[in-house]
Amino acid sequence: MHKQRPRLAWTLLGLTAALTAVTLVICLTGRESALPAKVGFIPVTIALALVGALVAARTGNRLGWLFLAAATVGAVSVLADDYAARPVTAELPGAAWAGWTLTVSLGIVQPLLFLIPLLFPDGRPPSPRWRPVVWLAMLAGLAQVVTVALSDANFSNNFPRLRDPVTLVAPLGTAFNLAEEAGLLVFVIGVASMIVRFRRSGTEQRLQFKWFLYASAVSVVAVGITAPLSNDPLPAFEITFPLVPAAVGVAILRYRLYDIDRIISRTLAYAIVTGLLIGLYAGLVLLATQVLSITSPVAVAAATLAAAALFSPLRRRVQRAVDRRFNRVRYDADQTIAAFAARLQEGAALDAVRSDLLTVVSAAVEPAHISVWTGPYNPRG
Repeated sequence: MHKQRPRLAWTLLGLTAALTAVTLVICLTGRESALPAKVGFIPVTIALALVGALVAARTGNRLGWLFLAAATVGAVSVLADDYAARPVTAELPGAAWAGWTLTVSLGIVQPLLFLIPLLFPDGRPPSPRWRPVVWLAMLAGLAQVVTVALSDANFSNNFPRLRDPVTLVAPLGTAFNLAEEAGLLVFVIGVASMIVRFRRSGTEQRLQFKWFLYASAVSVVAVGITAPLSNDPLPAFEITFPLVPAAVGVAILRYRLYDIDRIISRTLAYAIVTGLLIGLYAGLVLLATQVLSITSPVAVAAATLAAAALFSPLRRRVQRAVDRRFNRVRYDADQTIAAFAARLQEGAALDAVRSDLLTVVSAAVEPAHISVWTGPYNPRG
């Protein structure tokens, strides 16, 4: 089984890629006027499949298989959606069945994604007492699949021009909505468990949680910013959500795991600087045009030049302030190294330099063992 694990993982990745390629072909040949809207979930699907294949093939972590399952079923749903929703639907054989496949597959994908916070980072619940939450997610997904498979619980909402090919019972809309709410409850419980585990975790696991929380925060903030500005915040989600599986892959595979504090501090610094410069630019433009009544393009040009001139000094000051708060270890190390370099410029005896170097390195990186080797002194070079 261990030898076949990579083969199965890469096969599912290839299947997802093939389904995605067929989706693009259908969109390009179907005279779609809004191609990006139809294939927006493709980056999400590919990100889940790629990270899932890497994690499953290398570690066997259950989150890898969960990502692969979500990606494969998601690729089927996107393909079914694009096939059923083409403008020339009436001419396509089996369009109604494609729509039915979409509604059924969504009931499978949602519980898989909602379980990610609970199963992160080792692919298992934090303890046996959390297993009922996993069963709740599975039951919620099963209920969604059954309600849409046997009745028009959600079909007409997605495809008003088509007729549900399977309507064995009256619409089970109430049961479908309750199942969706149960899935959301599982997600909220998973996030709560992650917060508790973060506070109790050790250094390495805390870094893993930071990667996941950082990517999730970027996605949430992007959606939150675009929601008031646009009627459809979905594109922001489709662009930023791939960061979440990427962060999960980094956390599980431990690739550049310790860079997260630096990434967080840089993100915060640039976000703060951008906000300050935008406010400064808008203030200068308003001052010139509304107060001083300068309507020529000179006012806008002057405001732009002022913002550009202030970027570098403002970024350095903000970066130092952010590092002191969110990346204290690196900030202290940089300060220690800078002080050591200043002492070297003043000149010192070799023994004093050696002792000072040992002290600085020990304070900056805290190695388990350290030694200094010096060659024989040659005054002639």
